[in-house]
Amino acid sequence: MTVWSQVVGQANAVEVLTKAAAAAAAIVRGDGGSGMTHAWLFTGPPGSGRSVAARAFAAALECETGTGCGECQGCRTTMAGTHADVRLVVPEGLSISVAEMRALVQTAARRPTSGRWQVVIIEDADRLTEGAANALLKAVEEPPNRTVFLLCAPSDHPDDVSVTIRSRCRGVSLRIPPAEAIAEVLVHRDSVEPKTAQWAASVCGGHVGRARRLATDEAARTRREAVLRIPLGLRRPSDIFTLADDLVKAAETEASDQSDSRDEIERDALKTALGAGGTGKGTAAATRGTAGALKELERRQKSRATRTQRDTLDLALVDLAGFYRDVLVAGSGSTAVLNHPDRATDARTAAEDWSPESALRRLEAVLACREALELNVKPRIAIEAMVTTLYYG
Repeated sequence: MTVWSQVVGQANAVEVLTKAAAAAAAIVRGDGGSGMTHAWLFTGPPGSGRSVAARAFAAALECETGTGCGECQGCRTTMAGTHADVRLVVPEGLSISVAEMRALVQTAARRPTSGRWQVVIIEDADRLTEGAANALLKAVEEPPNRTVFLLCAPSDHPDDVSVTIRSRCRGVSLRIPPAEAIAEVLVHRDSVEPKTAQWAASVCGGHVGRARRLATDEAARTRREAVLRIPLGLRRPSDIFTLADDLVKAAETEASDQSDSRDEIERDALKTALGAGGTGKGTAAATRGTAGALKELERRQKSRATRTQRDTLDLALVDLAGFYRDVLVAGSGSTAVLNHPDRATDARTAAEDWSPESALRRLEAVLACREALELNVKPRIAIEAMVTTLYYG
């Protein structure tokens, strides 16, 4: 299987990137070559595979054949995240700092160790701070001969990437992959049972990673069921605070589960690097003044936990919005595909009980809650306000 087999349902994008990789290989061979750009911007809705496409392109650039064969060392190490000349920036906090970007740009200016390309992949480039964007802009404007920048940003917020950076990037637009393509990948790549793969693909909203989690993780399926019980589970005013509290606590628990073990490992590794536990001469002096480094690590870990909680809540809100959209579809008699086909009965029940205007107000309340969380409103306040509207309609 080539590296392009990882890019689900994006034939047009793959065609563009394949041609560019061939042009890049020609440059490496000294055969000239045209059609290769040093800065790319991958946009598409969440789950469309922006970072996967960027990594596959990076693998094709490092491929010994220039095709992304998937078999050579360049392809294998790039897809595994261990290639010496490919750097992946994944923001764990709320933003990408100027200090981080300056260090990255400086490293990217070096010549590639393999003799092919230095590749920098920046996931969620919309999280660049103004200072970080300015630091990146200079490198994008005057890139080293063998350096390629691959930026990824959601298509619903491309304006969050500096216009000066966007104007210097070649765009690659990705679409929501079809359910059939997602199911096929789950079966062949992840060895998921076909029936489960088809179900996960039909309810994931076109999000490949979400489909995989739903197909392989019982906890993910349980969380989704709990969220989709909310619309018809609001029977009395007291349910507003109970269900809102459950939703926030579930997000906090998931963020904590993902962070706790990793945080402890990071703290132990930093303490060891700073000389903790040493018994040799000079270890006492080496460990003095380490409080600042530990405090900075705790700050980054707290920011990462906050981002994880918000991402978890946003995923739940997307599921809720999809249900209210299904209610409107059921009430109109449309044959449009439902976001949650396994909850079609609930959608029809709600459509019989609510007017279209009421269902639309509920949908707007969910979308308003997503916007409030983006504006740093306290999650509990935003969720309670939304659930109140969901109850009274």
